[in-house]
Amino acid sequence: MADTARSHSGAPEPASLSSAPLDLPARFDEVIEDLHVVRLPMVTRFRGITEREVALFSGPAGWAEFSPFVEYGTEEASRWLRASLEFSGLIPQPIALAEAAPSNAHARGSAPAAVANGETVAVNGTLPACPPDQVESILSRYGRVGTVKAKVAEHGFASLEEDLARLREFRRLFPDTTLRLDANAGYTQAEAVEACEAFADFDLQYFEQPVPAVEQLADLREELARRGLPIVIAADESIRKAEDPLRVAELGAAEVIIVKVQPLGGIGAALDVISASGLPAVVSSALESSVGLAAGAELAAKLPRTDRSRDILGDRVACGLGTGRLFTADIVADHEALTPVDGAIPVTRIVPDPDRLQQLAVDPGRFEWWAQRVQSCWSALRGENLRG
Repeated sequence: MADTARSHSGAPEPASLSSAPLDLPARFDEVIEDLHVVRLPMVTRFRGITEREVALFSGPAGWAEFSPFVEYGTEEASRWLRASLEFSGLIPQPIALAEAAPSNAHARGSAPAAVANGETVAVNGTLPACPPDQVESILSRYGRVGTVKAKVAEHGFASLEEDLARLREFRRLFPDTTLRLDANAGYTQAEAVEACEAFADFDLQYFEQPVPAVEQLADLREELARRGLPIVIAADESIRKAEDPLRVAELGAAEVIIVKVQPLGGIGAALDVISASGLPAVVSSALESSVGLAAGAELAAKLPRTDRSRDILGDRVACGLGTGRLFTADIVADHEALTPVDGAIPVTRIVPDPDRLQQLAVDPGRFEWWAQRVQSCWSALRGENLRG
């Protein structure tokens, strides 16, 4: 690893997001001998898909998942592979800034918590875009959860009336449940202001990524304050897809950040971003199998506890790691899957069931596509074809 760089904000830049090449053999199959690719069917359309393909492999520390969405290019997807190699123990986890510099704890938040045996982390339910009459049945899969995140803007501003109808039904069924919204950057600036006016009646904990750009988020926060709309803005895509994830804090573009293990390059990189930003964080999944969710749970258990975090997110942060309920099948038996029980999942390692790996395996053509993708990302991590 190269020495930790400095961002233009003056804070140390997350070491795991650097482009420093890794010392790896030329081919991934010299190290990864047990690559599996499976297709997981979903209970409903989510993020525009009805099934999810993920690659799995093991290392000295256990099993890991590599599952960038199919449209992502090599440079972006290679961060996901870095995270997977780290979680499996095939490369070392960098020392997170939050752990390496406890003297900064007061300024940037407390140091990450230690993970105890038998620990669990709170999770939210996820409500995808769906007709109002499906709200109850979809959320019933999560059991008792105190927080729900609803997806909005599936078709941009054109979805607003459908979103409002779904949210009214949600509030009728769950008047006391904490509600978050996620627009996945689906609005323009003007549309976001109008949507916030409409959503303000639903008593939101926060509204995640209403607009695409960091500068737009900052402008939106100013406009909401001018209008007296008490909506907390959270940043997701502006953290995990930005070249400089710390710019959100620098511009005051959000009050909460959403962090995901694979897109940020690993648990260590995510902890670096949280520490350097000084903002309350929520861990979310990237629509992963139980193997991928295990990495998210480990990160969630290490979240710093700060007064600012408690003010916005409560004493126990509900993370977006309950998405295993969106699959009709996982790579382990149902009773072993990382799915919510009473609003929580355990912090544990997952070992795929060999029968499930065989039953859910993709066809040879798709396996070859994923194997080539792993190799492309592997080469990028070695410093080759970084723009490939």
